[in-house]
Amino acid sequence: MLPLAERIREEIDQLFEQRRLLVEEMVLKFVLGEITPEAMFDFERQIALEVRELARQLMERVLNVLEADDPSAMPHDLRYRGTGFRRLNRKTRKAVVATLFGTIVLWRYGYRDWQRDSGESVVFPLEIQLGLLEGATPALAEAVGRYMAEAGATQQAVLSRLRAEHGVHWGVERLRDLTRRLADSMREQTPELQVARLLEMLEKAAASRGSRRPVLCVGRDGVTLREYRYRFFEHASVGTITVYDRSGKRLGTVYLGFAPELGQGQMTQRLTWLVREVLRRWQGPAPRLAYVTDAGDAETKYYYQVLRNMRHPRTGERLSWQRIVDFYHAAERVWTMAESLFGKESPAGRSWARRMCRVLKRPNGPSRVLHSAAALRAAPPSGKRISKTRAADFRRAYNYIRKRTRFMQYHEYRKLHLPIGSGVTEAACKTVFAQRLKLSGMRWGKAGAQLILDLRIVLLSGIWERAYREHLRSQRVEEPRTYEESTDNNRSLAA
Repeated sequence: MLPLAERIREEIDQLFEQRRLLVEEMVLKFVLGEITPEAMFDFERQIALEVRELARQLMERVLNVLEADDPSAMPHDLRYRGTGFRRLNRKTRKAVVATLFGTIVLWRYGYRDWQRDSGESVVFPLEIQLGLLEGATPALAEAVGRYMAEAGATQQAVLSRLRAEHGVHWGVERLRDLTRRLADSMREQTPELQVARLLEMLEKAAASRGSRRPVLCVGRDGVTLREYRYRFFEHASVGTITVYDRSGKRLGTVYLGFAPELGQGQMTQRLTWLVREVLRRWQGPAPRLAYVTDAGDAETKYYYQVLRNMRHPRTGERLSWQRIVDFYHAAERVWTMAESLFGKESPAGRSWARRMCRVLKRPNGPSRVLHSAAALRAAPPSGKRISKTRAADFRRAYNYIRKRTRFMQYHEYRKLHLPIGSGVTEAACKTVFAQRLKLSGMRWGKAGAQLILDLRIVLLSGIWERAYREHLRSQRVEEPRTYEESTDNNRSLAA
């Protein structure tokens, strides 16, 4: 029997010789024929398909020589998940293993449970060692998870992409099962990796040039999501933690997203944990802490009940958070007052609103805007009494600014290079939810929505590669072992 290395070399030589003749024929047909854009188009596509087929056959040949043909060369007994398994003496065929290059056939030995009445009577060690997930190789499983997390994806779009780009023909159930298993695994890795990502950005911010301290900015918001069974809308939640360097440049953001939940408890718990864990591990100069939102009920409650009372996890000192009400929500109220005072589409109203938006960014800006609005309200520009509806709109907009004036000192915030808009969080409502979960006709069960959100926040937070590698490492913990390996491992654990 040839050594494994020799067998692989022999398989590769045979494969490449076979495919070389086909490639040579395609190249000669193109070169000797009439060169046209259409001929070039066909030639390039044929080469791409040939390369994919070559890779598919190479995968199939390599994987099928990993286990010896002689069963006596394989371990007689294995231990897996605390149970003993005995080798079957014939390889069995797995007809469909999905790879990046298409589907292959895999021949492998099975091991039968000593107690055949257990739930898992036969295991295939080679499949477990290769990391096959729902019959997919690790590389294809990663691609499927990423496709499902990308903007604009749907189940049918992903299945079509698998057929076109990878030659893999799957059904909806297999796609759902793989997505669920990936999301369940990567969800466990996400919090620690998000902390590591934020610490990396803080290090970069601390080393940056600028006259101000780096900023750690927290935001959260709500977004409607359509429920599947009863077709009504509920509020999901999105959270962001952003790092700005000394010059005020945004270095990056990590995202959180949760399906609708009464009280948004999961969002509060995870967001708070992330902030505390980052501050606990950060050893450099303390960054400025900012909380920028649109002043909604849930967002305001989080500030008063959590952030304002938060203490440094190492020193125990009370943290100083700068709460900032989003500038653009304040500007909306200015335009509402302009319409109430001057009427819709009034040139004078538009001119006043633009001027007041500029005033908002000046020293003591909110108070100056309120004084101007109050004076106009006392003496309406039209000289006529405004209607009750317009008066109510004016009063709501006026009170919105009046009650939050101390959180709208945009002139001071800009001097400290603090963000004055919640654009990052508002955009997260679009990037995390709308671009994936709110496409035309979409409705969601909470569990299904959360699976997609778990994958999507990993992708958007810039930790996809690391999270997937952690998922692969976690799979090695449950690899089958011979009895000798199991005994050695138990001894090391006991020591």
